[in-house]
Amino acid sequence: MTVDPLDAWAAETGRLVEALRDVPEPDWARPSPCPPWTAAALLGHVVAGVVRVPGMLDAPAPERAEIDAAGYFRADERFSGGTDAERIDSGRRAAAEAGGPELVRRLATAREDAIGRCRREPPGRVVRTRHGDAMLLTDFLVTRVLEAGIHGLDLADALGREPWLTPPAARLLVGLYGGAALGWAPLALLRVATGRAEPTPQQAADLQRHGVRRLTLGR
Repeated sequence: MTVDPLDAWAAETGRLVEALRDVPEPDWARPSPCPPWTAAALLGHVVAGVVRVPGMLDAPAPERAEIDAAGYFRADERFSGGTDAERIDSGRRAAAEAGGPELVRRLATAREDAIGRCRREPPGRVVRTRHGDAMLLTDFLVTRVLEAGIHGLDLADALGREPWLTPPAARLLVGLYGGAALGWAPLALLRVATGRAEPTPQQAADLQRHGVRRLTLGR
């Protein structure tokens, strides 16, 4: 069954908001699995990514798409030390200025705005990412589903919550990694494929045998 990336992004970000609404203020200072960020700083990074989407839609559309969702996660300057330092600082500033509960409220507002804007775009809309890639909006949204999925997992781990992955996001991300033939639980695949869990020797062999994609990730 084909999954609409926008529906998957809406589902995953909506679940993220609901999971974080009742987190007590002190818990936001917990370390995240993405050091040196705290849970609040990691959420600040997530919010920044959502807020950026309407600005992309306001910009002129490139003539044609040049990169797909998997190609977006390639090893170049977007994952360099300097770019990563900017991400770290941005997340820390957001946490210091707003705090976790306020960032949850900002995420709720930002996702509604971004999703509404995306739904009004015509089929075949091409956008330019902050890294300069010309992509179909649908392909770019696949990258946003991965961002929401992996950082939702990170926040669940940091805050001691039960991890989740909504069914639309799970189907989309298993497809992105080419992992359907493995038959693994989507959360297990996501943890191993993103380096959040070490594969067992058997799992490593399965990944190689089935040609599961290796995507370059920053934070």
